[in-house]
Amino acid sequence: MKPCYKRVLVKLSGEALSAGSDGIFNYDFIDEVCRVIKKCVDAGTQVSIVVGAGNIWRGRQGVNMDRTRADHMGMLATVINCLALQDALEKLGVDTRVMTAVEMQRFAEPYIRNKAVSHLNKGRVVIFGCGIGSPFFSTDTAAVLRAAEINADIVLLAKNVDGVYTADPKIDPTAKKLSNIDYIDILKEGLKALDFTATSFSMENHIPILLFGLDDPENIYKAVCGEKIGTIVGGNK
Repeated sequence: MKPCYKRVLVKLSGEALSAGSDGIFNYDFIDEVCRVIKKCVDAGTQVSIVVGAGNIWRGRQGVNMDRTRADHMGMLATVINCLALQDALEKLGVDTRVMTAVEMQRFAEPYIRNKAVSHLNKGRVVIFGCGIGSPFFSTDTAAVLRAAEINADIVLLAKNVDGVYTADPKIDPTAKKLSNIDYIDILKEGLKALDFTATSFSMENHIPILLFGLDDPENIYKAVCGEKIGTIVGGNK
């Protein structure tokens, strides 16, 4: 299989990095994911990544905290995950840069759109941390925003479910997986595969999203090659 996309943005959930481990990281699984990302880069696809923080902290966990401060903690947690991915990728020989929406130059480069594109054009993997740098916005929203800014061909949304369903398959055994769906239908039906802000932004900016399961890291390469997996949102398979 050969890649059909020149530039992609991969969104990894924080939970994916723990992958059933008792700790915050499952290093073996992270290594598997990074080997597949290396495979994509070696095949000629430019790869950027947005990573969540759910393995460490979610803003909504801070039920008795100020929401802004809780979200700030989540932004910092994404940087820990970014550095873990960078370490794993560089051990495989993949030149990698971490860029953060909040400046912390001892650990990462500040996010500058033109610099990010320059890194990608040089074959480097770019990992974006701190979401969009503001509270109240999910890392899914950060993913579609960064994808728009760097002109990515598609957002590859790696989740703990293998696509968008007509209902929650864990609750409703009759739920059916959809091969494709329009943005507006996600909004109308209130489907929770994507948050409303990310969906609305993608619709307004015509950014296709492929939502698929990360139970098999090789799915990332399959997605890059255009294989029919998961659910495509706002595009055609």
